[in-house]
Amino acid sequence: MKIVVVGAGPGGYVAAIKAALLGAEVTVIEKYKPGGTCLNWGCIPTKSLLAASERIDMVKEAEDFGIEIGSDIKVDFSKIMDRKNKIVTNLVKGIEHLFAQKKITVVKGHGKILSSTEVLVTDEDNNTQTIPADKIIIATGSAPIVPPMFPYDKTKVITSDEAMNLTEIPKSMIIVGGGVIGCEFGQFYRKLGTEITIVEMADHLLPFEDDDVAKQLARSFKKDKIKVMTSDSITKVEVNDNGVTAELGSGKSLTAELMIVSVGRRPYLDNLGVEELGLASERGKLIVDENMMTNVDGIYAIGDVINSPMLAHVASKEGLVAVDHAVGKKSSVNYDAVPRCVYTDPEVAAVGKTERELTEKGIAYHVGSFEFRGLGKAQAIGKLQGSVKVLTDDNDVIVGASVVGPHATDLLTELTLAVHLKLTAAQVGDVIHPHPTLSEALMEALHDVHGQCVHKV
Repeated sequence: MKIVVVGAGPGGYVAAIKAALLGAEVTVIEKYKPGGTCLNWGCIPTKSLLAASERIDMVKEAEDFGIEIGSDIKVDFSKIMDRKNKIVTNLVKGIEHLFAQKKITVVKGHGKILSSTEVLVTDEDNNTQTIPADKIIIATGSAPIVPPMFPYDKTKVITSDEAMNLTEIPKSMIIVGGGVIGCEFGQFYRKLGTEITIVEMADHLLPFEDDDVAKQLARSFKKDKIKVMTSDSITKVEVNDNGVTAELGSGKSLTAELMIVSVGRRPYLDNLGVEELGLASERGKLIVDENMMTNVDGIYAIGDVINSPMLAHVASKEGLVAVDHAVGKKSSVNYDAVPRCVYTDPEVAAVGKTERELTEKGIAYHVGSFEFRGLGKAQAIGKLQGSVKVLTDDNDVIVGASVVGPHATDLLTELTLAVHLKLTAAQVGDVIHPHPTLSEALMEALHDVHGQCVHKV
């Protein structure tokens, strides 16, 4: 069987490798580099940048641990960026090695689907070739949304793509949007000394999370002297020699050296052949069934181009499901147990339903919570901010959870597994958690669902 994957992001390359493991003859079409947005401009490079700013905090806090380093911290921005680029390059090479090892053919260029059995590839020199296929998987990802009102010049008004490759630390920056991207970039550049103002239309940061979760991050931002303006919007933007001036709906005015527009992303379906093929879509996203199949037999779509969470790990899982169906196997995606992660300080991680969702749907629920400051391990490592919250239904089944604090994105896995398997708070709380660890906060929150948390004040 010949499977052609259009796009080599986290969904595309995982699908390609899985298909090769199952014995398919695989061709990947990619106009840039393997890894897509996640590896080249998103998940991985941002985490390497945040790791650098985390080291700044570690140096500043060293004295609290009895270690005298001195207060003169020098930041070499070019080395931070060089390290980030090296990590990205190594991981890209890793994917390329896996492709070669699995005998996956890579064709560089833009892919346009002509039919369910043919993909036309055009390279940068306008040379073309047609790739035959038995099955096609669309995995072309997404691109930043830039509303027309923003004079996007990639110099003073930029997106996350350009923010990832700045050559100098900006003196000041306006960030439009207080979601994951805006919060991560805002905190990173603030730690380097940039004056940051975040403008968010919703009434709190991270609009898709509960207010109590977002408030914990807001407290940290206030400590970092990041200015956050919620329930407000940008109405006008002007670029001048000195930078950017923005007028707000509240009547206020902001000026800064740079502006990052981070208001969301759009599916990248440009010149893919969607209209010609008659692929069904809704609000710019392709419609697929539970097998990731579009309305055209033999053509699948995964990741940011369909109506599912725009997350790398979701795309990867969808890629596995699409390949399974293409070769005659059966699997599925459990969208009720999708982890959501923000790599700020403190980290924010959540899975399943929020309290707001449960309330809006009229579903009765119970809450268990525990603050990290109550743990010996948190005290020992000096990471006291944050808490764990567990939500259960009337049958004690865990339907949602959030973790705010140190290593939250790693700790969430246990609760994600619980939501995925529909485990109860009693079942997971009965598990012995090692001491002293941060994971004890999960156990304490699970016990608190039943009012049996022994360490809660």
